[in-house]
Amino acid sequence: MQLSASPYEERLTAPRTWWLVCFLVGVSMALILLPFGVLPLLGGLAGGTAVAAVVTSSYGSVRIRVVGGSLIAGDAKIPVSALGEAHVLDAEEAHAWRSVKANPRAFMLLRAYIPTALRVEVTDPSDPTPYLYLSTREPERLAAALDAARAA
Repeated sequence: MQLSASPYEERLTAPRTWWLVCFLVGVSMALILLPFGVLPLLGGLAGGTAVAAVVTSSYGSVRIRVVGGSLIAGDAKIPVSALGEAHVLDAEEAHAWRSVKANPRAFMLLRAYIPTALRVEVTDPSDPTPYLYLSTREPERLAAALDAARAA
């Protein structure tokens, strides 16, 4: 597998406060099981926290990569030759493109807790997707990696 000139990789992890919520879910389960005794209480605390942590971790494990002449965003993989211009979106523009300006046919890798995004036009005529909306903490760096991969 040939690497692009400027590889890019980002993992869209869940915010730190969500891990506190995982613990609070465990506390809630413990309180629900309190009438049944200490062992069910401890089981509820451990089990509730573990299940919430697994759900949070799986939601926050999505990756965006530019490698081998392809953009890999979550489950989607598209060659950079099929991509057009990349538009860096600040928080206000990103909100508009994921709400009122959104196209139902667009591919959206959306994480609401990340305020910035990158919108990349799809130029492949056989692909009905008009653009990719990618939540990213570093949209300028991702756009530069796509340009470098396209030039390579």
